[in-house]
Amino acid sequence: MKQLLQGKTLLIAGILVGAVGGFLYWKYVGCVSGTCPIQSNPYRMTAYGAVMGGLVFSMFQSTGTKA
Repeated sequence: MKQLLQGKTLLIAGILVGAVGGFLYWKYVGCVSGTCPIQSNPYRMTAYGAVMGGLVFSMFQSTGTKA
Protein backbone atom coordinates (compact mmCIF):
# COMPACT_ATOMS: atom_id res chain seq x y z
CA MET A 1 0.00 0.00 0.00
CA LYS A 2 2.83 2.35 0.87
CA GLN A 3 4.50 1.78 -2.50
CA LEU A 4 1.24 2.49 -4.29
CA LEU A 5 0.89 5.90 -2.63
CA GLN A 6 4.56 6.81 -2.81
CA GLY A 7 5.00 9.85 -5.03
CA LYS A 8 1.26 10.40 -5.43
CA THR A 9 0.71 12.69 -2.45
CA LEU A 10 0.39 15.80 -4.60
CA LEU A 11 -2.18 14.10 -6.84
CA ILE A 12 -4.21 12.88 -3.86
CA ALA A 13 -4.08 16.34 -2.29
CA GLY A 14 -5.30 17.85 -5.57
CA ILE A 15 -8.21 15.42 -5.76
CA LEU A 16 -9.25 16.19 -2.18
CA VAL A 17 -8.91 19.97 -2.57
CA GLY A 18 -10.78 19.86 -5.89
CA ALA A 19 -13.60 17.77 -4.46
CA VAL A 20 -14.07 20.16 -1.54
CA GLY A 21 -13.88 23.12 -3.91
CA GLY A 22 -16.41 21.57 -6.27
CA PHE A 23 -18.84 20.90 -3.46
CA LEU A 24 -18.46 24.43 -2.07
CA TYR A 25 -18.98 25.84 -5.56
CA TRP A 26 -22.21 23.86 -5.89
CA LYS A 27 -23.37 24.95 -2.43
CA TYR A 28 -22.69 28.68 -2.72
CA VAL A 29 -22.80 29.40 -6.48
CA GLY A 30 -24.43 26.42 -8.19
CA CYS A 31 -27.33 26.68 -10.57
CA VAL A 32 -30.65 27.75 -9.12
CA SER A 33 -32.81 26.90 -12.11
CA GLY A 34 -31.56 23.31 -12.40
CA THR A 35 -30.87 23.60 -16.13
CA CYS A 36 -27.08 23.43 -15.77
CA PRO A 37 -26.06 19.79 -16.26
CA ILE A 38 -22.96 19.83 -14.02
CA GLN A 39 -23.61 22.62 -11.54
CA SER A 40 -27.12 21.58 -10.53
CA ASN A 41 -26.07 18.18 -9.11
CA PRO A 42 -23.76 18.09 -6.05
CA TYR A 43 -22.29 14.69 -6.97
CA ARG A 44 -21.36 15.75 -10.48
CA MET A 45 -19.89 19.04 -9.31
CA THR A 46 -17.83 17.30 -6.61
CA ALA A 47 -16.53 14.75 -9.13
CA TYR A 48 -15.75 17.50 -11.65
CA GLY A 49 -13.88 19.46 -9.00
CA ALA A 50 -11.91 16.34 -8.00
CA VAL A 51 -10.87 15.70 -11.60
CA MET A 52 -9.88 19.30 -12.18
CA GLY A 53 -8.00 19.46 -8.87
CA GLY A 54 -6.12 16.27 -9.67
CA LEU A 55 -5.16 17.56 -13.11
CA VAL A 56 -4.01 20.94 -11.85
CA PHE A 57 -2.00 19.56 -8.94
CA SER A 58 -0.41 16.84 -11.10
CA MET A 59 1.10 19.56 -13.31
CA PHE A 60 3.43 20.45 -10.43
CA GLN A 61 4.62 16.89 -9.79
CA SER A 62 8.10 16.12 -11.05
CA THR A 63 8.60 13.08 -13.24
CA GLY A 64 12.17 12.46 -12.15
CA THR A 65 13.66 12.95 -15.62
CA LYS A 66 15.44 16.02 -16.90
CA ALA A 67 14.80 17.29 -20.37
